[in-house]
Amino acid sequence: MSQHSPAVELIVAELPHLEWIVGGPALKRLSRDFSWFSPVLARELDGKIADAVVCPQTEDEIRSVVAACARNNIPLTVRGSGTGNYGQSTPLYGGIIVELSRFNQFLWNENGVARAQAGIRLGDLETTVRAGGWELRWLPSTYRTATLGGLFSGGFGGVGSINNGPVAATGNVLGIKIMTIEAEPKIIELRAPEALSLNHFYGTNGLVLELEVALAPAHAWLENVVVFDSFDTALDFADTLANSPGVTKRAVTFLADPVPGYLKTLQAYLLPDCHAVLTIVAEQSEPALIQLIGQFGGQRRYRANQEEVLASGHTLIECMWNHTTLHALKIDKKLTYIQSSFQPDDHLRQVRELERLLAGEVLTHLEFIRLRNGRMTCNGLQLIRFTTEERLNELMQIFRDHGVSIANPHVFIVEDGKQGKVDPAAVAAKRQFDPKGLLNPGKMRGWDAVAEHS
Repeated sequence: MSQHSPAVELIVAELPHLEWIVGGPALKRLSRDFSWFSPVLARELDGKIADAVVCPQTEDEIRSVVAACARNNIPLTVRGSGTGNYGQSTPLYGGIIVELSRFNQFLWNENGVARAQAGIRLGDLETTVRAGGWELRWLPSTYRTATLGGLFSGGFGGVGSINNGPVAATGNVLGIKIMTIEAEPKIIELRAPEALSLNHFYGTNGLVLELEVALAPAHAWLENVVVFDSFDTALDFADTLANSPGVTKRAVTFLADPVPGYLKTLQAYLLPDCHAVLTIVAEQSEPALIQLIGQFGGQRRYRANQEEVLASGHTLIECMWNHTTLHALKIDKKLTYIQSSFQPDDHLRQVRELERLLAGEVLTHLEFIRLRNGRMTCNGLQLIRFTTEERLNELMQIFRDHGVSIANPHVFIVEDGKQGKVDPAAVAAKRQFDPKGLLNPGKMRGWDAVAEHS
């Protein structure tokens, strides 16, 4: 524990019945997430560490920590499994990390709606609701360890977003239960749409205890890898498949050469210099998938049904979304990535134009999704051959100049990742639920501006 945190020492002594981590490798590990994906964040967050970590299991235990921190003006950073990429779990000003992975109870599932505590792992929640014929509307590639609260507070979507859009799409999150950061904490239930004012704000404006989410009917899924010689043909196939309403699907991922080469678990099924489309479709849609593969001249090199996936323990989900980035960075540490969103109806032209312009420096990885308004497009998690921070920023600006939105993954302030846009509703929520500004301070520009003028 830091010698400069006597107030934290007093809180630890005041609550000896709780599980505390006050030093050693675990303290450093729990002060980190996957922000090392970014060489910029790796540098800027180096050395940032909590004074202590607490691992509560009950609401009363959380309440006791929150009350003590509010009385003593100690910063609080709430985390789940730390699978985020933007430094969400790294405290800028020390204080106490509240690690919620033990606050993980499934509460109920009724008529296609489930409720659970924030620390439940998404894989466990998926298994539980599947027993009743339902499944989650989105699974990030980190679903085995990522938590429900973590996805809501720091994530975007995942497998399933091709049907249901991101987490924030209307009808996905129905309600949340939060605790205010005060000496006498209050419990508040927020229903949609007010609940969404806390979505993807890194836990800066509310401590989420429970979430109520809509589910989707469960399907028996079939995982496939289809390869092509041509970038353009593979892209057209992926787009046609994504837009085929008669094909029940859960994911369509486009990986341009050389990205498939980084997926070592799939090398036996790939061809040299190929472009790959990874897709998850319902078993009853297999004939339609085969028809489209033939139409575009692709080769299906891998097929695994649900039973085979479960038996092997390997799933294409862990080759999609940011797991692709993880696989690549394990092989080439000079790589990094960006996040982009192409415009519906113009996305194919934009993809091709940027591929021609930046091929070799920017490696194309696309995930087909529905936007919040229901329109189909693709989002990019492009790999970047990193040289300098200046060039990285230039590349992101080139995308913007071509009409492609960028969610900058190389900044730790929420609004900076969203083109500097301040959300008044999110700031108002922080004013109400965290009046002293103790939650994950330094990461919400809108609040800092309020604090400067108050």
